[in-house]
This record gives sequence, C-alpha cells and structure tokens, in this order.
Amino acid sequence: MRAPIKTTLLFSMLSLCMSCSNTTALNKGKEKLKARFEVAGICSNYTFSLIEGMADTSLVAASWTNPQSDSTYTNAFGVKNPCDLPEGLKVGDEFYFEIDSNRPNRCMVCMAYYPTPAKKLNIKVLEIVKE
Repeated sequence: MRAPIKTTLLFSMLSLCMSCSNTTALNKGKEKLKARFEVAGICSNYTFSLIEGMADTSLVAASWTNPQSDSTYTNAFGVKNPCDLPEGLKVGDEFYFEIDSNRPNRCMVCMAYYPTPAKKLNIKVLEIVKE
C-alpha cells in the first residue's frame, strides 16, 4: 500500500511545481507597459514606441526608421490587433497596455501598404494617459 501513496505524493508535487512555473510564465506577459502612438498609416498600419517598461528586442525593434518620413523611433512596434484599440486613441497619445498573446485578431482591415516595424504585438490598452 505504501507504493501508491508515494506515487500519488510524487505526482501531486510534480503537478504543483508545473502549475507554479506556468503561473510565472503567464504573469510575465502581463507586465504593465507604457507606449506612445507614433504613426497612423493607412489601413490600420500603426506604429507605436515603448516608452516605459522592459524593452525586449525580441518583441520590439530597438530602432526603426519610417521610410516615408525619415523619422526614427526607439523600441518601435506595430500591432496585430488594430481593431481592439480604443476609438479615442490618436497619434501622440500615451497609454498603458499589456501584451496579450492570447488575444485573437477579430477584425479585417484593407490591404493597402504603409510601412510599419516588423515586430508586431497583440496588446490590450489598459488606460490612456490624460494630461
């Protein structure tokens, strides 16, 4: 009878450890970040720059130059889910957001091209900064 108890205890401990590491991984993606809306290109081709929070160059472009205007942006990124942005958000606005990689893209946009950074994120806007 001792073997099943040991097996059950071992399984329970492993499950607990795995759930702890999964929780840590999920919370890591929910860091509150701050960005500025830089460029509103045609067909929801938007460019943002990260201005507060961890600048992970696997997620944002350390430096990106818009070939249309020759303006350079630091920690730049585009969005995969432009239809989830709040209606009142406009160029120049700063806002807090979190990366939400589970957020589906639920909209269709036209296919006209306007340059954006290659790095794109699914984001959830938490709060637009009021001045």
